Amino acid sequence: MVMAYKFKKHLVIILIFIIWIIGSTLKWWNSYILPTPKEVILSAYILIKSGDLIKHISISTLRVFEGFFITICLAIPIGILFGVNKNIYDYFKNLLGFLRHTPPLSLVPLLILWFGIGEKSKIIIIILASFFPVLLNTINGVESCSKKLIEVGQTFNLSKLNIFKKIIIPWALPDILVGMRLAIGYSWRAIIGAEMIAASSGLGYLILDGEQLSRSSIVIVGILCIGVLGCLSDWLFGILTNKFNYTKEVNNHEGL
Repeated sequence: MVMAYKFKKHLVIILIFIIWIIGSTLKWWNSYILPTPKEVILSAYILIKSGDLIKHISISTLRVFEGFFITICLAIPIGILFGVNKNIYDYFKNLLGFLRHTPPLSLVPLLILWFGIGEKSKIIIIILASFFPVLLNTINGVESCSKKLIEVGQTFNLSKLNIFKKIIIPWALPDILVGMRLAIGYSWRAIIGAEMIAASSGLGYLILDGEQLSRSSIVIVGILCIGVLGCLSDWLFGILTNKFNYTKEVNNHEGL
Protein backbone atom coordinates (compact mmCIF):
# COMPACT_ATOMS: atom_id res chain seq x y z
CA MET A 1 0.00 0.00 0.00
CA VAL A 2 2.78 2.42 0.92
CA MET A 3 4.68 1.70 -2.30
CA ALA A 4 1.51 2.14 -4.37
CA TYR A 5 0.80 5.48 -2.67
CA LYS A 6 4.33 6.73 -3.32
CA PHE A 7 4.07 5.62 -6.95
CA LYS A 8 0.82 7.56 -7.40
CA LYS A 9 2.37 10.68 -5.89
CA HIS A 10 5.16 10.62 -8.47
CA LEU A 11 3.04 9.34 -11.37
CA VAL A 12 2.88 12.70 -13.19
CA ILE A 13 6.67 13.17 -13.00
CA ILE A 14 7.24 9.61 -14.24
CA LEU A 15 4.84 10.17 -17.15
CA ILE A 16 6.60 13.41 -18.12
CA PHE A 17 9.96 11.61 -18.26
CA ILE A 18 8.45 8.74 -20.27
CA ILE A 19 6.96 11.20 -22.79
CA TRP A 20 10.30 13.02 -22.92
CA ILE A 21 12.18 9.79 -23.68
CA ILE A 22 9.65 8.56 -26.27
CA GLY A 23 9.33 11.98 -27.91
CA SER A 24 13.10 12.38 -28.18
CA THR A 25 13.48 8.88 -29.64
CA LEU A 26 10.72 9.39 -32.22
CA LYS A 27 11.90 12.96 -32.92
CA TRP A 28 8.59 14.63 -32.15
CA TRP A 29 10.53 17.87 -31.67
CA ASN A 30 13.87 19.35 -32.58
CA SER A 31 16.62 18.42 -30.10
CA TYR A 32 17.77 22.05 -30.21
CA ILE A 33 14.48 23.07 -28.58
CA LEU A 34 14.37 20.20 -26.08
CA PRO A 35 17.49 18.03 -25.85
CA THR A 36 17.31 14.27 -25.47
CA PRO A 37 17.76 12.69 -22.01
CA LYS A 38 21.06 11.25 -23.27
CA GLU A 39 22.38 14.75 -24.09
CA VAL A 40 21.31 16.08 -20.70
CA ILE A 41 22.96 13.18 -18.86
CA LEU A 42 26.13 13.63 -20.90
CA SER A 43 26.25 17.38 -20.18
CA ALA A 44 25.67 16.71 -16.47
CA TYR A 45 28.47 14.13 -16.47
CA ILE A 46 30.90 16.56 -18.15
CA LEU A 47 29.99 19.37 -15.73
CA ILE A 48 30.35 17.08 -12.71
CA LYS A 49 33.65 15.66 -13.97
CA SER A 50 35.09 19.15 -14.51
CA GLY A 51 33.82 20.28 -11.10
CA ASP A 52 31.85 23.18 -12.59
CA LEU A 53 28.42 21.88 -11.60
CA ILE A 54 29.42 21.32 -7.96
CA LYS A 55 30.96 24.80 -7.90
CA HIS A 56 27.82 26.48 -9.25
CA ILE A 57 25.54 24.51 -6.91
CA SER A 58 27.73 25.36 -3.89
CA ILE A 59 27.84 29.06 -4.73
CA SER A 60 24.07 29.35 -5.27
CA THR A 61 23.32 27.32 -2.12
CA LEU A 62 25.66 29.47 -0.05
CA ARG A 63 24.04 32.66 -1.34
CA VAL A 64 20.54 31.36 -0.68
CA PHE A 65 21.22 30.27 2.89
CA GLU A 66 23.24 33.39 3.70
CA GLY A 67 20.34 35.61 2.65
CA PHE A 68 17.82 33.27 4.26
CA PHE A 69 19.71 33.36 7.58
CA ILE A 70 19.72 37.17 7.57
CA THR A 71 15.98 37.10 6.80
CA ILE A 72 15.30 34.88 9.81
CA CYS A 73 17.35 37.14 12.08
CA LEU A 74 15.36 40.18 10.92
CA ALA A 75 11.86 38.96 10.14
CA ILE A 76 11.15 36.77 13.18
CA PRO A 77 11.98 39.40 15.88
CA ILE A 78 10.13 42.11 13.93
CA GLY A 79 7.17 39.77 13.41
CA ILE A 80 7.03 38.94 17.12
CA LEU A 81 7.16 42.66 17.97
CA PHE A 82 4.33 43.46 15.55
CA GLY A 83 2.30 40.46 16.71
CA VAL A 84 2.55 41.44 20.35
CA ASN A 85 2.04 45.18 19.77
CA LYS A 86 -0.66 45.83 17.18
CA ASN A 87 -0.26 49.61 17.43
CA ILE A 88 3.35 49.49 16.24
CA TYR A 89 2.36 47.23 13.36
CA ASP A 90 -0.34 49.69 12.25
CA TYR A 91 2.29 52.43 11.79
CA PHE A 92 4.28 50.31 9.31
CA LYS A 93 1.47 48.31 7.70
CA ASN A 94 1.05 50.48 4.59
CA LEU A 95 4.78 50.75 3.98
CA LEU A 96 5.23 47.01 4.37
CA GLY A 97 2.28 46.40 2.04
CA PHE A 98 3.92 48.57 -0.62
CA LEU A 99 7.27 46.80 -0.29
CA ARG A 100 5.62 43.35 -0.24
CA HIS A 101 3.99 43.96 -3.62
CA THR A 102 7.19 45.23 -5.23
CA PRO A 103 8.94 42.35 -7.06
CA PRO A 104 12.54 42.05 -5.77
CA LEU A 105 13.89 41.48 -9.29
CA SER A 106 12.50 44.86 -10.33
CA LEU A 107 15.02 46.41 -7.93
CA VAL A 108 18.02 44.68 -9.55
CA PRO A 109 19.06 47.73 -11.64
CA LEU A 110 19.02 49.99 -8.57
CA LEU A 111 20.83 47.44 -6.39
CA ILE A 112 23.53 47.03 -9.04
CA LEU A 113 23.84 50.82 -9.22
CA TRP A 114 24.11 51.13 -5.41
CA PHE A 115 26.08 48.00 -4.49
CA GLY A 116 27.65 46.84 -7.77
CA ILE A 117 27.42 43.32 -9.19
CA GLY A 118 29.06 41.69 -6.17
CA GLU A 119 27.53 39.54 -3.46
CA LYS A 120 25.70 42.33 -1.61
CA SER A 121 23.11 42.97 -4.31
CA LYS A 122 22.35 39.24 -4.63
CA ILE A 123 21.98 38.75 -0.87
CA ILE A 124 19.68 41.78 -0.62
CA ILE A 125 17.46 40.37 -3.37
CA ILE A 126 17.15 37.10 -1.41
CA ILE A 127 16.28 39.01 1.76
CA LEU A 128 13.61 41.04 -0.03
CA ALA A 129 12.12 37.90 -1.59
CA SER A 130 12.06 35.80 1.60
CA PHE A 131 11.36 38.48 4.23
CA PHE A 132 7.59 38.85 4.00
CA PRO A 133 6.53 35.17 4.16
CA VAL A 134 8.45 34.83 7.44
CA LEU A 135 7.27 38.20 8.79
CA LEU A 136 3.57 37.74 8.03
CA ASN A 137 3.42 34.15 9.27
CA THR A 138 5.22 35.14 12.47
CA ILE A 139 2.71 37.94 13.07
CA ASN A 140 -0.18 35.56 12.37
CA GLY A 141 1.26 32.91 14.69
CA VAL A 142 1.67 35.33 17.59
CA GLU A 143 -1.74 36.98 17.11
CA SER A 144 -3.58 33.65 16.86
CA CYS A 145 -2.22 32.29 20.13
CA SER A 146 -4.98 30.53 22.10
CA LYS A 147 -6.44 32.86 24.71
CA LYS A 148 -7.39 29.83 26.79
CA LEU A 149 -3.76 28.77 27.06
CA ILE A 150 -2.78 32.28 28.11
CA GLU A 151 -5.53 32.20 30.75
CA VAL A 152 -4.15 28.87 32.01
CA GLY A 153 -0.71 30.47 32.31
CA GLN A 154 -2.16 33.41 34.21
CA THR A 155 -4.02 31.01 36.51
CA PHE A 156 -0.65 29.45 37.42
CA ASN A 157 0.73 32.95 38.09
CA LEU A 158 3.22 32.89 35.21
CA SER A 159 4.86 36.20 34.52
CA LYS A 160 4.31 37.93 31.16
CA LEU A 161 7.81 36.91 30.12
CA ASN A 162 7.17 33.25 30.94
CA ILE A 163 3.81 33.33 29.16
CA PHE A 164 5.61 34.74 26.14
CA LYS A 165 8.39 32.13 26.25
CA LYS A 166 6.38 29.07 27.25
CA ILE A 167 3.05 29.67 25.50
CA ILE A 168 3.13 32.32 22.75
CA ILE A 169 6.42 31.36 21.10
CA PRO A 170 5.73 27.57 21.04
CA TRP A 171 2.27 28.31 19.66
CA ALA A 172 3.62 30.59 16.93
CA LEU A 173 6.48 28.26 15.96
CA PRO A 174 4.54 26.13 13.43
CA ASP A 175 3.39 29.30 11.63
CA ILE A 176 6.95 30.61 11.63
CA LEU A 177 8.16 27.35 10.10
CA VAL A 178 5.47 27.59 7.41
CA GLY A 179 6.74 31.08 6.61
CA MET A 180 10.31 29.79 6.47
CA ARG A 181 9.22 26.96 4.19
CA LEU A 182 7.65 29.45 1.79
CA ALA A 183 10.60 31.79 2.09
CA ILE A 184 13.22 29.21 1.12
CA GLY A 185 11.34 28.61 -2.13
CA TYR A 186 11.16 32.35 -2.83
CA SER A 187 14.87 32.59 -2.07
CA TRP A 188 15.74 30.06 -4.76
CA ARG A 189 13.59 31.85 -7.32
CA ALA A 190 15.09 35.22 -6.50
CA ILE A 191 18.75 34.17 -6.51
CA ILE A 192 18.43 32.43 -9.86
CA GLY A 193 16.98 35.60 -11.37
CA ALA A 194 19.75 37.69 -9.83
CA GLU A 195 22.46 35.34 -11.06
CA MET A 196 21.09 35.41 -14.56
CA ILE A 197 21.32 39.20 -14.60
CA ALA A 198 24.57 39.95 -12.83
CA ALA A 199 26.86 37.06 -11.90
CA SER A 200 29.89 35.12 -13.05
CA SER A 201 28.98 31.96 -11.12
CA GLY A 202 26.00 30.08 -9.74
CA LEU A 203 23.18 28.05 -11.28
CA GLY A 204 21.53 31.14 -12.78
CA TYR A 205 24.78 31.99 -14.51
CA LEU A 206 25.10 28.38 -15.70
CA ILE A 207 21.62 28.52 -17.28
CA LEU A 208 22.31 31.86 -18.97
CA ASP A 209 25.71 30.67 -20.19
CA GLY A 210 24.10 27.55 -21.67
CA GLU A 211 21.51 29.70 -23.45
CA GLN A 212 24.20 32.00 -24.91
CA LEU A 213 26.19 28.98 -26.12
CA SER A 214 23.04 27.42 -27.60
CA ARG A 215 23.52 24.42 -25.30
CA SER A 216 19.96 23.67 -24.21
CA SER A 217 21.17 20.51 -22.45
CA ILE A 218 23.14 22.67 -20.00
CA VAL A 219 20.05 24.81 -19.44
CA ILE A 220 18.05 21.68 -18.57
CA VAL A 221 20.79 20.50 -16.19
CA GLY A 222 20.64 23.86 -14.38
CA ILE A 223 16.82 23.77 -14.18
CA LEU A 224 16.84 20.20 -12.82
CA CYS A 225 19.43 21.13 -10.18
CA ILE A 226 17.30 24.06 -9.02
CA GLY A 227 14.19 21.87 -8.88
CA VAL A 228 15.95 19.15 -6.87
CA LEU A 229 17.48 21.65 -4.41
CA GLY A 230 14.14 23.44 -4.00
CA CYS A 231 12.28 20.18 -3.39
CA LEU A 232 14.91 19.03 -0.90
CA SER A 233 14.66 22.31 1.05
CA ASP A 234 10.86 22.15 1.01
CA TRP A 235 10.91 18.51 2.17
CA LEU A 236 13.15 19.32 5.14
CA PHE A 237 10.98 22.22 6.25
CA GLY A 238 7.88 20.09 5.67
CA ILE A 239 9.17 17.56 8.21
CA LEU A 240 9.80 20.30 10.77
CA THR A 241 6.42 21.93 10.14
CA ASN A 242 4.51 18.66 10.54
CA LYS A 243 6.38 17.87 13.75
CA PHE A 244 5.58 21.20 15.37
CA ASN A 245 1.99 21.22 14.09
CA TYR A 246 1.48 17.94 15.95
CA THR A 247 2.97 19.48 19.10
CA LYS A 248 0.69 22.50 18.72
CA GLU A 249 -2.41 20.29 18.44
CA VAL A 250 -1.40 18.36 21.58
CA ASN A 251 -0.81 21.58 23.52
CA ASN A 252 -4.12 23.02 22.32
CA HIS A 253 -5.97 19.86 23.40
CA GLU A 254 -4.34 19.96 26.81
CA GLY A 255 -5.20 23.63 27.15
CA LEU A 256 -8.84 22.87 26.47
